[in-house]
Amino acid sequence: MVTNASILRLAWSVIEESRSRELLMLNDAGLVKELLRQISRRVLLSGEEEGNLYQYISSKTALIRDLAESSLN
Repeated sequence: MVTNASILRLAWSVIEESRSRELLMLNDAGLVKELLRQISRRVLLSGEEEGNLYQYISSKTALIRDLAESSLN
C-alpha cells in the first residue's frame, strides 16, 4: 500500500481540486485513471508508487464520490 505521506496528501489535494461533476460522470476505473493522470502531471511516480496509488484510490472510490456529491450541494 502507499506509504509516502506526501503522495497521499497530493492525491487528496487533487481529489479536492477536481471538478465534482466530471468525477461523478466517470465509472470507478475511469475515476481512478483520471485522478492518477492528474497526480502524474504534478509528480513523477515510480511503477510501484503508481500501482500502490491505484490500489489506494480504488479502495476509496465510494468516499471520493461522497465528497464530490457533497461539494455540489
